[in-house]
Amino acid sequence: MIRLLIADDHPVVRAGLSGLLSDEPGFEVVAEASDGDEAVRLAVATRPDVVLMDLRMPRVDGVAATARIAAGEAGDPPPRVLILTTYESDDQILAAIEAGASGYLLKAAPQAEIVAGIRSVAAGQSALSPQVAVRLVERMRRPVPETVLTPRELDVLRLVARGHSNKQIAVALGIGESTVKTHLLKIFEKLGVADRTRAATLAMERGLLA
Repeated sequence: MIRLLIADDHPVVRAGLSGLLSDEPGFEVVAEASDGDEAVRLAVATRPDVVLMDLRMPRVDGVAATARIAAGEAGDPPPRVLILTTYESDDQILAAIEAGASGYLLKAAPQAEIVAGIRSVAAGQSALSPQVAVRLVERMRRPVPETVLTPRELDVLRLVARGHSNKQIAVALGIGESTVKTHLLKIFEKLGVADRTRAATLAMERGLLA
């Protein structure tokens, strides 16, 4: 029996998935969560085999919750996480995989594809929708543009990578918090990302913080 936890902020979606999967042989829905923080807490309480995780949720989003689960906060060994969402931007896909997700499927996928994806992830394999697989291959083949960050932007990014808050960065560099935010916005624009975690990860991948 594959024990499932469904994390999605839309009650109708949760109910639909729960009904769909509860009727599937070998599946048991043990809990439902409306945000990432609740998903982690319920994963601790119910010990599911697979967490079906939406990306955009209030308070704690799917990427952050996936990272917490993969890091062992929900138990060791951690449940496997399968992203099930309507979103498929390159940054979202990469962020979810880097956070520790074992698969990435779209809600619009056929029922058989979702069921097969769950079984694959539960068996320790990966599951990617065809659209997502194509996006990842294209991303890997795409030349990495040269990114030029100023010395001050690199200082800010190094401290971000060490987990410092904007206030801590401002104190460490002797600048205002508003200046830190300005530097971060410029960094995001140059790297083509939307958040500080992805900025630090991408900078390390490209050797900018070596």
